[in-house]
Amino acid sequence: MFLTAVRRSSNVLKTFKPLYDRVLVERVAAETKTKGGIMLPEKSQGKVLEATVVSAGAGLRNEKGELVALTVKPGDRVLLPEYGGTKVVVEDKEYSIFRESDLLGVFH
Repeated sequence: MFLTAVRRSSNVLKTFKPLYDRVLVERVAAETKTKGGIMLPEKSQGKVLEATVVSAGAGLRNEKGELVALTVKPGDRVLLPEYGGTKVVVEDKEYSIFRESDLLGVFH
């Protein structure tokens, strides 16, 4: 799954780059089956709060005018807030844009 996300991200990087401290993420697909093999209906599937960073802006400038780079980079798996973000469709694929400060954490 990670390699396909990286391949898709290379195509998106050619057409869209977020500005400043914004991060373009692709949400992980919701689980449609339990560990026991039971199929879940769409209504009972929870909202997916995990995503893969596809592209990130350059960062923000501090009071001195120096560029402060972002701590996340493309390929990182991040935890998203339950609400927020801006939905964007690029090349018929749905993504979300968040400010880096809105992200809750990074999975290692």
